[in-house]
Amino acid sequence: MCTNFDFLKQNKQYSSFADQAIEAEKSLLVSSATGAILSRRALELAVRWVYSFDNALILPYQDNISSLIHEHSFQNIIEPNLFPMIKYVIKLGNVGVHTNNVIKRDDAVLSLRNLFEFCKWIDYCYSDEYKDGVFDETLLEKSEEQKRRPEDLKDLYEQLSAKDRKLEEIRKEKEELREQLSAARLSNKETRSFKVDKATEAQTRKKYIDISFKEAGWVLGADCLEEVEVKGMPNPTGLGYVDYILFGNDGKPLAVVEAKKTSVDPLVGSQQAKLYADCLHNQYYQRPLIFTTNGFEVFYTDDSLGYPRRRVSGVFTKDELQLAVDRRKQMKPLVNLEINDYITNRPYQKEAVTAVCEAIANKHRKMLIVQATGSGKTRVSISIVDILSRHNYVKNVLFLADRKALVKQAKKNFVNLLPNMTCCNLIEGKDSPEQSRMIFSTYATIMNAIDERFRE
Repeated sequence: MCTNFDFLKQNKQYSSFADQAIEAEKSLLVSSATGAILSRRALELAVRWVYSFDNALILPYQDNISSLIHEHSFQNIIEPNLFPMIKYVIKLGNVGVHTNNVIKRDDAVLSLRNLFEFCKWIDYCYSDEYKDGVFDETLLEKSEEQKRRPEDLKDLYEQLSAKDRKLEEIRKEKEELREQLSAARLSNKETRSFKVDKATEAQTRKKYIDISFKEAGWVLGADCLEEVEVKGMPNPTGLGYVDYILFGNDGKPLAVVEAKKTSVDPLVGSQQAKLYADCLHNQYYQRPLIFTTNGFEVFYTDDSLGYPRRRVSGVFTKDELQLAVDRRKQMKPLVNLEINDYITNRPYQKEAVTAVCEAIANKHRKMLIVQATGSGKTRVSISIVDILSRHNYVKNVLFLADRKALVKQAKKNFVNLLPNMTCCNLIEGKDSPEQSRMIFSTYATIMNAIDERFRE
């Protein structure tokens, strides 16, 4: 049976990912979820291959797929249009592994198509002979969809990546060949042309947005509704149609999502989204949060609190949105502050605490405190946490330091001065972070924990 990835078999250098790409396409006969997971795996191996054979790339602190594709040296050499396509393959694979959302055949096919474009780019850069190709969907055989248990899919994913060697070891073995292929890429880019074959823009954009909802646990057609009619818009008919509305368990809208073309700045839809939020507020007496996206970038606003719009990594989960909505009623104004003298009793310490709270009340999101050694920086931070938690501005707190000794010392002080705040030191691994409100860690440990959790 022919596949779209057979061209990879013509170059022995691609052996580390060619078979997996072919297997990903064939696995559509098993299930769309299996195809999505194997496409992600093939992409991971292909990215690792590029790192193994190109001197322009710098290994990041971790050699997982997320760290590799976000490394600046990698983004500097790939065709820019490929990056969101790579992200889609990863996200869909994550949905297959980590959620119970159904993966449709069309989604898995788009993942294969994106994988094909990246593999084609590798061939364009590093092969002796390159022939441009187009993904042929007619080669994909159809069969009755088979259901796979979530546990089986997770086991499949873990088995595939269990035996990966460290990239640093592989690079040491391939030093001479890496020099040749790095030079080949530079030369080939001068003499060859490469163009990403895009699917229909509207269809692709919708799939990219939908996959973000699924990754966050939303179910399209259930708690995530599309093209919802609202009344009260400032137009002749008074009607409008919201691209997406995300609903809470009580049936009230938690967020509106305005989608724009991939070529359009996602902020263009901000005013339209605000008008939709006005209509829903009048109907449900609850103002929804606002997201705008073009499929690649996502921006978030809670205009009821007056915070400025900010870029986020994706649409929030239902629990996160519900917490943000509930917090509006629970937050107490940061005025007439009661600073605990047992924690901080020096005037300059209280001045620092007050200044931070004033900045937060004025909708600032970043603050910097500079204090000399021994002047009580940890106590100031404890006081800030104490006030913000009592005023319901924060629920969970992350404390980072660059050395293990500082992390251990900070946790000890927090436990002594805020005994009601459950704490966890990630370095020690004795406490449960899920059951704790305060997490203490070094930078490296928290990054490793994030990578282990999401495997992106």
